[in-house]
Amino acid sequence: MYTFDAARVDLAREFKSRPFGEHSPDLQYLLNLMRVPSDTPFHALLMTKPYEQWTLALIEPGANTPPRITNQVFYKLEDAEWAVFRLRWKALAGSECPID
Repeated sequence: MYTFDAARVDLAREFKSRPFGEHSPDLQYLLNLMRVPSDTPFHALLMTKPYEQWTLALIEPGANTPPRITNQVFYKLEDAEWAVFRLRWKALAGSECPID
């Protein structure tokens, strides 16, 4: 079974500083873990204006329903990815990501 060590704050710092491109093996492992489907709602981003605006959405697992769109909108993809990372961190760790 895959595990997550919430003490690995260095991985959050690494992702925040470089959300795109090649990651360290440990960060890639964490990102893969964050992307594994589960039985809880899954946070995702919807591009609501091509390459200009992204909106946070919740996808219900196993449901044949459209994503539930939130009112959280981003104008920089880096900010949007960081927000989703923090939400997925919280889902795995059971506590907030210690990095803002």
